[in-house]
Amino acid sequence: MYTRKILSPCSSPIENGIPVQGTWDRAFDEVNLLDIHRPYLLPLPRWFRDSRIKEWECLGIQDDRFMLEAFLANVKLYRLAQVFLVDKESGERFVFRKLIPGTGWVLPRSLSNASVESRSFHFFFRIHNWLDADTIKLDLNIEARGRQPALTVHLAYNMSPRDVTPMAVFLNFTGRRAMYAFKALAAVRGDMVFGGQHISLEPGRCSGFFCDYKGFFPYRLRTTVCSATGFYEGRRFGFHIAENQTKETLKNNENALWVDGRLTPLPPVRITMPGGPESDWIIQDLEGMVDLVFTPKKPNRAGTRLFFTSADFDVLMGLYNGMLVSAEGAQIQARNLWGMGERLYLRV
Repeated sequence: MYTRKILSPCSSPIENGIPVQGTWDRAFDEVNLLDIHRPYLLPLPRWFRDSRIKEWECLGIQDDRFMLEAFLANVKLYRLAQVFLVDKESGERFVFRKLIPGTGWVLPRSLSNASVESRSFHFFFRIHNWLDADTIKLDLNIEARGRQPALTVHLAYNMSPRDVTPMAVFLNFTGRRAMYAFKALAAVRGDMVFGGQHISLEPGRCSGFFCDYKGFFPYRLRTTVCSATGFYEGRRFGFHIAENQTKETLKNNENALWVDGRLTPLPPVRITMPGGPESDWIIQDLEGMVDLVFTPKKPNRAGTRLFFTSADFDVLMGLYNGMLVSAEGAQIQARNLWGMGERLYLRV
């Protein structure tokens, strides 16, 4: 069965200007990719190196009825805020997207106690990373537009080390160009007001992923992400799997399974779509630990063109069926498990 070395906790994955590839089970004190010495062959100025760093944070939650994903990205030429919500019972969907040209807010380099927010006269979006207090908080307030109702969200993730083992990775693209990712699955409590209806989210039934990314990503970035959370035989579990352009993925990658807060690093996977992105996705590895089929139900496609840049998003909500294997060798069955399938192509 696949295993991966978990390195001892450290303050930063960059030592003396050199990135350290690996997997950890604790957050770093700080991640500053500008500390990398000569990520490109030429001695480029700091402002140019900074312009090539792309970063985003994503929070996804679900309970028996609702699925929500909130996303803040800074790709330096513009910033992007996105919110997707689906009522699994009624099929009602909420979609919010705002593109903000130019630079502005910067995502935190530390998850200890820092926040990022975006606001205008009709919306407010804030993520407060507060691992010093064992929590991550999300606040949203989006006014009604046309036929779409208003949405207000206040959520808190339980990030206590007693209950959650996160995963932090530093992965290589080429040379010293690398990416960082932090992921965790946690119980979530909070409140939503959607279309005038108040919804309480209880930690015994609601789970959520928090993901933090930074990287010297390729000019043409392609990544596919599969994720879902749920309960199996009374145990909270979830997986977050990606297929991207990093190297040496057998040694280190960003794939993981959590069962009752315990982390299982997963092997690299192959994600295929024989009938296209809106038909079944096949997610499999070579170690017998991942064998899933994702059936999209709620497609949402978006694209952005700005000067010489482009971005295409396929964000699909749907059902997972199949099996995963935990570090203890237990088979975790996914049976009509609601989750997300996302494809991103970014040329910037």
